[in-house]
Amino acid sequence: MHAPECKFELYPRDEIEKAYIDIISLILVDPSTQKEMVSKIQIEWKNLHSSIMFTLTREQRVEQGELGKIRLLTPAERAERISEPVSEPMRTIYEKGSYPGCHDNALFSMLAWHKMVGFSWEETQEKVTQWLVRSGSWDRGGFGEPTPREVIDNKRHVYEGGYGWMEKAQAAKRVIERMG
Repeated sequence: MHAPECKFELYPRDEIEKAYIDIISLILVDPSTQKEMVSKIQIEWKNLHSSIMFTLTREQRVEQGELGKIRLLTPAERAERISEPVSEPMRTIYEKGSYPGCHDNALFSMLAWHKMVGFSWEETQEKVTQWLVRSGSWDRGGFGEPTPREVIDNKRHVYEGGYGWMEKAQAAKRVIERMG
């Protein structure tokens, strides 16, 4: 899960991987609150550990369960939760669709978001193609390609490049809110 070129790129790779293993194994063996986890980790809790907890939470791999205890989501639970964006600005784009004037930003953000949450390229193609049609984006026009699938295929570089989605999503949301 560790992304290359992050702020911890100078840490030895094995230290980063060990921190993930420390946290995940503790969650599985002895569910604790995050505050309790800090004292249970056998090594010094560092900014690296805090960043890992943030990443695990953001990517919906863990959640606070009973009494604030952190728990690891099952693959089925995670798949259910990530099937649709729930936080802004992605929720607006997902629910309202795209409009001419923001198609590139909306598509970039949808493709990058699907990659970030762990969908394969094939799953992303299917889900984003369905979104283009279901949301009314395709019917609004403004695309140069003859089919929704070709639009998606022409943006594969966005998925493969792992571009960030937030800036593009915010720009698309501003246009969608003005138009919709």
